[in-house]
Amino acid sequence: MQKKEKTTLTNEEISRYSRQLLLPCIGTAGQEKILKSSVLVVGAGGLGSPVLLYLAAAGIGKLGIIDYDNLETSNLQRQIVHSEKNVGTPKVESAKSTIQNLNSNTKVETYNLLIDKSNAMDIIKEYDIVVDATDNVATRYLLNDASVFLKKPLVSAGALRMDGQLTVYNYNGGPCYRCIFPTPPPADTVTNCNDGGVLGVITGIMGSIQALEVLKIVTGIESSYVQKMLLFDGLTGSFRQIKIRPRNPNCPVCGDHPTITELIDYVQFCGAGAHDKTPNLKILDDKDRITVHDYKSIRDTEQHHVLLDVRETVQFNICSLDNSLHIPYANLHKQLDILKKENPNEHPVYVVCRRGNDSQLAVNFLKESGIENCFDIVGGLDEWAAKIDHGFPTY
Repeated sequence: MQKKEKTTLTNEEISRYSRQLLLPCIGTAGQEKILKSSVLVVGAGGLGSPVLLYLAAAGIGKLGIIDYDNLETSNLQRQIVHSEKNVGTPKVESAKSTIQNLNSNTKVETYNLLIDKSNAMDIIKEYDIVVDATDNVATRYLLNDASVFLKKPLVSAGALRMDGQLTVYNYNGGPCYRCIFPTPPPADTVTNCNDGGVLGVITGIMGSIQALEVLKIVTGIESSYVQKMLLFDGLTGSFRQIKIRPRNPNCPVCGDHPTITELIDYVQFCGAGAHDKTPNLKILDDKDRITVHDYKSIRDTEQHHVLLDVRETVQFNICSLDNSLHIPYANLHKQLDILKKENPNEHPVYVVCRRGNDSQLAVNFLKESGIENCFDIVGGLDEWAAKIDHGFPTY
């Protein structure tokens, strides 16, 4: 006769978690591990939302949430741990409120800050597992290195447009992030969801699988993504698992003879900020730029000019200023004749984009092409909405 295992679960816990207790791979022993575990989720956004919700629902004992941002209306399309009533408040507090309403037994620690080398080790050491739910390269390297130093599994995912990817680093002899990506990509080649867009369901799918992998690690079930990566294509609905490189014995962080033994300046290392905000570039001289107030005066006094909007077509279709000439920056070199045809008298050309970055590049190109009488509108349409027309759409 098989001896019955004695459980420490209360009657309330047995009732609450009964559906997963019925799974042979979980059972009472697995649930006890879940209740005693602690997980740090870095990022309370599109990926972090389902991670937090499902881990709290499953009974994770302690959840840590790191996010420096306040909740915006544009977040609600994918960040389902939040609600309209919390717009304008810190995301960590909004998420904590939702979690406590879902499972008051889960302890929630909030960190309303930007994680960096000054605080990462002290925070991460308090948790069993780290979930990377961020949207920038610098933080990925930071979390990787700290997780290696502290011997914590790192469950990482990303989502952009209609695609997602996921893997588990630094677990069961598998590689770390640096083993796969030893050097960061050039900053100007990295697109985040602020610029490239993302369907909320994609972040929901990838975040849910992150939560699944966390629960498997906690309960001792073999992770599906050690030395493997999941690639999800939302357009075709296909899931593909690929094998990735094994742990690199020469890795500077997790290798046999590491050369990096403490956290470094990751912003400098990556050449990009440790956040998902698009930086405001300063390419042109001040003489080649005008403010949105200057441009409003030009419109109000009906001065002859051409307003050239160089955003991508999908963005132009969302909103635009009246009487804009639309030529995407990527097509400008092929469609310069259109601009010349629309401006036979060579009136001033004022160039606008979403935030004032591509418009500067466009002005540079126009000047190199012999069109000298052209100017960038500083801050683009975001600045127009903030300072001139508060009813103008932002996205």
